[in-house]
Amino acid sequence: MTLSRLFRKFPNFVQVSKSCYPISSTLSASSNFDHHHPNPTIQSIQNPSASLKFNIFSLHTSRLKKPTTPNPDAETICKILSTAPDSPLDVSLRNFPVEVSPELVADVLNKLSNAGILALSFFRWAEKQKGFKHSTESFHALIEALGKIKQFKMIWNLVDDMKQLKLLNGDTFALIARRYVRARIVNEALKTFERMERYGLKPKISDFNKLIDVLCKSKFHVEKAQELFDKMRQWDLEPDLKTYTILLEGWSQQQNLLKVNEVCREMKDEGFEPDVVTYGIIINAYCKGKRYDEAVGFYHEMQLKNVSPSPHIYCTLIIGLGNGNRLDEALEFFEKSKASGFPPETPTYNAVVGAYCWAMRMDDAYRIVGEMKELGIGPNSRTYDIILVHLIKGGRTKEAYSVFKRMSSEMGCEPSANTYAIMVRMFCNENQLDMAMVVWDGMKDKGMLPGIHMFSTLIITLCRENKLDEACKYFQQMLDVGIRPTANMFSAFKSALMDAGMENTVKHFALKVDKLRNTPLIA
Repeated sequence: MTLSRLFRKFPNFVQVSKSCYPISSTLSASSNFDHHHPNPTIQSIQNPSASLKFNIFSLHTSRLKKPTTPNPDAETICKILSTAPDSPLDVSLRNFPVEVSPELVADVLNKLSNAGILALSFFRWAEKQKGFKHSTESFHALIEALGKIKQFKMIWNLVDDMKQLKLLNGDTFALIARRYVRARIVNEALKTFERMERYGLKPKISDFNKLIDVLCKSKFHVEKAQELFDKMRQWDLEPDLKTYTILLEGWSQQQNLLKVNEVCREMKDEGFEPDVVTYGIIINAYCKGKRYDEAVGFYHEMQLKNVSPSPHIYCTLIIGLGNGNRLDEALEFFEKSKASGFPPETPTYNAVVGAYCWAMRMDDAYRIVGEMKELGIGPNSRTYDIILVHLIKGGRTKEAYSVFKRMSSEMGCEPSANTYAIMVRMFCNENQLDMAMVVWDGMKDKGMLPGIHMFSTLIITLCRENKLDEACKYFQQMLDVGIRPTANMFSAFKSALMDAGMENTVKHFALKVDKLRNTPLIA
């Protein structure tokens, strides 16, 4: 039996009580940032501002993509799919007249990124539509969704399909390797690189760089990236400046300044002089290590070497100094950035908003938001995410909710999945479950589906409040879209049920989780 049939393809919105299950019942990114700036992760629910320290360095860059206009058709399709649990796709979408284009399908699949089973069902439905052909982008979006639920056998079936359709490229293998690394199956990530030739693609230095980039973006595997770097000549590959840059950033993320300096020396010995990107990474590393004077020293060094600072350099220093409660110096670099001749950019102004927020000078933060509007460079959802996190950290939750409600009425400021996660976490930590559900439902109404972290936040909070039937309902929804619980979350969930004498329910869900872990998807 396939998982899609086993779990009826869609979320089952059912109440679960203590007596529901007998013992024998049968039963879980195209980022907006370039490769130097990985996407944020949502942190654990115990700390409402847990993402602050991590995000503060990774979410500001001068190379952000322009925000895309939400596709209302994609949002409507996702909403239909997530609210029609028992209907086949043909029935659910029969009365929704829309031209099925590659762009629309890719948009829908990206929105279904947290619902791998649902994404696969939609992908197969789309390819049956008259005249439709999948693009590389739609395959990649599905691979991303399936990778999140560790359905790698199905992913390689898709790669076989892509080869026949001549849609494969190096990014396909980089994407698969990234999902393996996220699943902590590092050896398979390395084999993915080696498999390229089997699929008719000869690995190039750019492909190798993508592989070590994937490893470096995982805080657990920078050492493995360094190990591969040391062996790369076995593949007849020579490192280029980007190779060194990726390694530098990997060690920077680990705040290992010794290794940063070691790689920098080796790079120079091989004849590569640091460029503006390299200096940006080094300055970032020293800011994260709270060695602000040395970070500023590298800024002066690059000027002496006639390497012109980029907007990203200024952005990094504003963020770092602001984080270090050196607001006046951060503002000095803001003035330098304005005097440098670069046009005003959203990331730089977001950095200044963040610097004021660290000092809890919220009126000044709002003033900068006003300047952004006057200049026509924002704000965007990231601007408000920064403000929200600091308001919550300062205990100003009513003001945070007011800011959140304003976002939808401002162009380009529609709440993102990260925004919704911030607000759900805030209300859960405030024990305001009714408000958490208002935000949750608003997200679903926008056609967005929650990921594992949002489910964990809500389910654990429901358990804490002894609302176990509701907790079971959302746990079921999570399984229905193919999301597997983390070990810690599942353990806490089971403990709450056992304490309430719901042993049968625990056994039921244990069997279901086991099925989800061990049953491969079949197209």
